Amino acid sequence: MNKTTPYPPKSAFLPTTKDEIKELGWDQPDVILFSGDAYVDHPSFGAAVIGRTLQSLGLKVAIVPQPNWRDDLRDFKKLGRPRLFFGVSAGAMDSMVNHYTANRRLRHDDAYTPGGKHGMRPDYPTIVYSKILKEIYPDVPVIAGGIEASLRRVSHYDYWQDKLRPSILSEAAADMIVYGMGEKPLTEITRRLKLGEEIKDMKNIPQTVIFSDEKPSEKDIILHSFEDCSKDKKKQAENFRHVEEESNKYEGKVLWQKTGGKMVKINPMYPPLSTKEVDASFDLPYTRLPHPRYKGKNIPAYDMIRHSICMHRGCFGGCAFCTISAHQGKFIASRSKESILKEAKQVVKMHDFKGYISDLGGPSANMYSMGGKNKDICKKCTRPSCLHPKPCRNLDNNHAPLLDVYHSVDALPEVKKSFIGSGVRYDLSMADSGDEKINATNRKYMRELIADHVSGRLKVAPEHTSNRVLDCMRKPSFSLFHRFKNIFDKVNEEKGLRQQLIPYFISSHPACQEEDMAELAAETKKLNFQLEQVQDFTPTPMTLATEIYYTGYHPYTGEKVYTAHTEKEKLAQRSFFFWYKPENKHSIISELRKMGRKDLVAALYDNPPRHHGLLPPYAGNKRKPEAKSGGNSNSRNYNFNNKESYRGRKKR
Repeated sequence: MNKTTPYPPKSAFLPTTKDEIKELGWDQPDVILFSGDAYVDHPSFGAAVIGRTLQSLGLKVAIVPQPNWRDDLRDFKKLGRPRLFFGVSAGAMDSMVNHYTANRRLRHDDAYTPGGKHGMRPDYPTIVYSKILKEIYPDVPVIAGGIEASLRRVSHYDYWQDKLRPSILSEAAADMIVYGMGEKPLTEITRRLKLGEEIKDMKNIPQTVIFSDEKPSEKDIILHSFEDCSKDKKKQAENFRHVEEESNKYEGKVLWQKTGGKMVKINPMYPPLSTKEVDASFDLPYTRLPHPRYKGKNIPAYDMIRHSICMHRGCFGGCAFCTISAHQGKFIASRSKESILKEAKQVVKMHDFKGYISDLGGPSANMYSMGGKNKDICKKCTRPSCLHPKPCRNLDNNHAPLLDVYHSVDALPEVKKSFIGSGVRYDLSMADSGDEKINATNRKYMRELIADHVSGRLKVAPEHTSNRVLDCMRKPSFSLFHRFKNIFDKVNEEKGLRQQLIPYFISSHPACQEEDMAELAAETKKLNFQLEQVQDFTPTPMTLATEIYYTGYHPYTGEKVYTAHTEKEKLAQRSFFFWYKPENKHSIISELRKMGRKDLVAALYDNPPRHHGLLPPYAGNKRKPEAKSGGNSNSRNYNFNNKESYRGRKKR
């Protein structure tokens, strides 16, 4: 769309009303999707990705965004019954992360709703939507997908209800769950439907969850039952290790879990998509715009990514608080440079494009085109992280392909500058590759990143300063952040720049005690930071950190791990982020004296901090949920298709 092209007509989008269906000449849709998000026809929004994928397979697809579940249910009836099935998704975020803060307080906005309006989706839409549809159309199959269904596919701890819940399949009225990135399983489901097979007979499609009366094979893994896990938290911890390891394998095993007297079968993930397959998804005919039904109302999540481009899926960081690998897998599936440039050429033609690509990124900014040097080794690997406890020797961390994409996008005449808004893994770019040529390229990457691709502020995520806490987080030592900061400061000085380095930190994470937060305060003060991007740890389904929080045990060692649980304990930890606020000084000094840490009292209050233009004294805003450049890929994720990057917020 160039500067003078009018807004595309409704016929350019998937239909959302009966009139739009009639205008297309359809008698009946083949598939109707129900989504907790507004309908944005963009590869960062899962409903659009799944709808366009099914459309490319020759199906007639309609979508009902944010249906009203509180009235006479007309939104669930208005399009009638589909020929094949209903698809339901909570949207790009787990609904409870979307609705509530880390303190379980109700949020007052929703980034995926026009105007940011809160209250346009229920708690647990996967359950609510599917039950309504089954009541109205009991004979029509319902397939659930998206981040909420994906990360609740086995027994899981629900922080907001403070209890263990069974697989969401047993609570929803769905016939099947599609988990992870949904194009491939839905393509197979469609193929079988065209051959006359019924959904109830599809027992072995990868990335699906079903009830089954089959007999598990000897190769399968039978998890502890939901009922046993409810009685014994150690059994839940043991289950998690199996779930995480199988989710991160190139070829995982089938998992089974007995729930309520029935067996839930979790088929393994597909192998990672090829570049050709990823390109096919991103190259679908998206308008890249919200549906005209919203009449110009802003949708905050869209506003954040409208001029961004996601370059890959997956993340091999394996952070303990992040769910990306559980949803997208740890293997990187990268787009071709040609596909990325094709999308960039679409972005520059948008009527509001001013010359700046807001993000060339992904779940992590700098994992594009990376993977194992020897793929056979990767196929046998069970490590959840390729970077922790130290970078894998088989990892190819060459940043040359990424630099090539940056240079090619920046060479487009309409592009003044491309920025990197996704979180950068500096430990990845600083890791010794064993090849001096690659090491030199990676040093070049860091210099170019800092000099040419920062829009004033570069976001990185050291997360903590304590090595013990960082080890539990599966993050590198804070000493590496010192090294990266030195590089950042040096490049800024050489280039005459005054850019800001924005570090992200988490309090109340498993293994973190109040004294660790006190030392974090002193350490960051020495670096002249008054912290802005901070948050309390939020337990979200299917993360290592959540399992430790709930069970009290580390699933891989069986050892007990302390975690702050009460509001008082969490507030005490969080207050150290804001040691500089006058209202916190008295209580912090009192706590430090109780710890016997007069040295930290002196470190924090004897000398005022110096800022040197590095970071102004921000009041320390709380991290809010945010959209990322990764529709098809990124971190809150999306419908049947997308990853959420979230740790209760977004992944960094």
